[in-house]
Amino acid sequence: MSNSEENEKTFCITATMSLVIALNANQINILDLSPVQSILDPLIEIGSLANHEQQISFQITFPRDPQDPRELSEIPEIRLWFVRLDALYPWLPYLLDWKAGELARYAAMLVPHHFHPKNGIQYNPEALEIFVMHKIFVLTRWMKIHSLEGRSSLKAMAQMFGYELDDGLFELLST
Repeated sequence: MSNSEENEKTFCITATMSLVIALNANQINILDLSPVQSILDPLIEIGSLANHEQQISFQITFPRDPQDPRELSEIPEIRLWFVRLDALYPWLPYLLDWKAGELARYAAMLVPHHFHPKNGIQYNPEALEIFVMHKIFVLTRWMKIHSLEGRSSLKAMAQMFGYELDDGLFELLST
């Protein structure tokens, strides 16, 4: 690849407003994270990862029997793929498109839940609390490493799941 082609590629990556990561059944079944790595690793390399706050979404193609009533987050193979993803990129929720529902779907992949016909997704409360606090701890550290101010973003993330975070928590975490 020539230098100008590489610069074009870098420009395309950094100028994009939304990044869609497409996954298929084969990638999910063999726990292949390359679709994510091909998007995130160049951003990490050029130091522009933090510029893509709330811009990533997933397009998941996983064939199912038409009679299968399960949501994608209820399919064990897909959940396992997301567990592996979270182990490699625990700060990924910062980059997910929250407005498009990607944060809630990501949480559903990692937190036990069930679907209620009228109320939608119902997370296991204790598991959700652990998930949210774990993400707050991970993201607080990650944001500090990258010199990002994100207390309000982290509060908003917790609030999406019904939690109010006190400033005292962040003061505690800064020591």
